Amino acid sequence: MVDSTFMVDSKEAADHDFDINSINSNESNINGLSDSEPEIKPHLILALDYGVKKMGMALGNTITETARAFDILAMNNGQPDWDNLLGIIKVWGVAKVVVGLPLNMDGSSSMLSKRAHKFARRLAHRVMEQRLPVTVTLCDERLTSVAAREIAWENGWIQNERDPIDDISACILMSTYFADPNSSLAIDAIKPD
Repeated sequence: MVDSTFMVDSKEAADHDFDINSINSNESNINGLSDSEPEIKPHLILALDYGVKKMGMALGNTITETARAFDILAMNNGQPDWDNLLGIIKVWGVAKVVVGLPLNMDGSSSMLSKRAHKFARRLAHRVMEQRLPVTVTLCDERLTSVAAREIAWENGWIQNERDPIDDISACILMSTYFADPNSSLAIDAIKPD
């Protein structure tokens, strides 16, 4: 396990729904800028623990090397609400998105890792379409769910083995990235099967 610090707010923070629909394209966002002029904060990173049914999210800060559990997005057969996800990236001013790559223990690709890679490619394409200066990379996330469940049990954040821990897994993914930022892979570095 890496030594980076991560924080998880109370359960209410994990249950908080971010509604991008509440932001009208004609209005200013929370930074006082229009949607066409997002303020990118180079120290903010969004980690995504990809899943077919849900995706954990964590916000990381490269200055303090800390991560905070952010949200768990519902997924529709591996597809997010793209407008909501892109809105989160814009509103928070995220400069980089790190997508977890769930490889097999021997380092080989799994069906889920292939889907995560495809998701990361689609996200990079949509970010480019929005003209956002955001980098999308992949990072090995083996055993993050196991570690997240242990941490959640130890801290009393979950009471049932089926309670969601995807946002905590995203925090651990962020810690992995902070331990070795060069370990993240460019999307095109992996050949799609």
